[in-house]
Amino acid sequence: MKELTVVVTGSGAPGIAGTLFSLKENPDRRPVKVVGTDIENDVVGRYLCDSFRTIPRPSSPDYVSALMDLCYDAGARTIVPQNTAELETISASIDDFRREGIHVVVSPKVAISCANDKDALTSIARNIGVPVPAHRMASTIDDLVEAASDLGWPERKVVIKPPGSNGMRGVRIIDEAVDLKRLYYEEKPSSLCVRMDHMRQVLGGEFPELMVMEHLPGTEYTVDVFHGDDILAIPRRRDRIVSGITFAGTVERREDIIQSSERLARSLGLDYAFGFQYKLDNEGTPKLLECNPRVQGTMVLSTLAGANMIYAAVMKALGEPVPSMRVTWGTRLMRYWGGIGVADGRLAVRI
Repeated sequence: MKELTVVVTGSGAPGIAGTLFSLKENPDRRPVKVVGTDIENDVVGRYLCDSFRTIPRPSSPDYVSALMDLCYDAGARTIVPQNTAELETISASIDDFRREGIHVVVSPKVAISCANDKDALTSIARNIGVPVPAHRMASTIDDLVEAASDLGWPERKVVIKPPGSNGMRGVRIIDEAVDLKRLYYEEKPSSLCVRMDHMRQVLGGEFPELMVMEHLPGTEYTVDVFHGDDILAIPRRRDRIVSGITFAGTVERREDIIQSSERLARSLGLDYAFGFQYKLDNEGTPKLLECNPRVQGTMVLSTLAGANMIYAAVMKALGEPVPSMRVTWGTRLMRYWGGIGVADGRLAVRI
């Protein structure tokens, strides 16, 4: 079978090793050459990918042309974006890529815009019967206090986050019962818990709009979704989370989450490989937290379970047959701290 060359952006991301595994260990046994890109020069993808090139930031007017030039030089026909910040820019130029024979694993721009706006996403979910956390919007400290009070603060915790946040950026849990002294002495400096007085100092009187949400205390799930001829949704329980990354997870068949994800995928119009996140409330009901309209960092767990969505998305983009996928429920992933040794600008050892 002819070798396939794929450009993977954001190759400095923590999930790059999983993406490479999914592309190279594919069910067709097809040889795949991966060209990594990133806005930074010295990132791990530089040494793990078959070749590497730095590119401008997505906000640069040269970003799209740089990606096209890279595809020409490398003989690549497909691009797999991994960075949320670049998705709308790439999608807006999708016709330009197609005219040049370049296939991009990306959803329509309108779908990406809705998926990245947590307020808009919540409204869509509510309209189609997908449970969501109660929330309010706030752009002043008085609005924030009022919204939090409506949701039961100070007796109850509340969560705040920017509506367009990426990953854990901007997320905080306002908890008046938090023991700050204990956190100082016993926890690493990564706790999300703060008190309202702290947020007053950080935000000031006015600030860009924030979502104020009910706090969900239960288990968190990420769902990997592939939209081909049908929609395949695979929930994976996040058993251990470190700095927003799943360090231990289990593929779990939860029909309520699967059905919600299928309805959301259709309503949003998302395509190829993407994902959702849910968390259980006090009654055990999964409520939607956010959408990642791109390949997800731990999507390799679905690959290990028998559903290689990343490779399937590339095959769909190319118009080639998509391999069948059968899920082995209960498959687990456990991460560990590894690394690479670099000598003379080359990968010397991987541990």
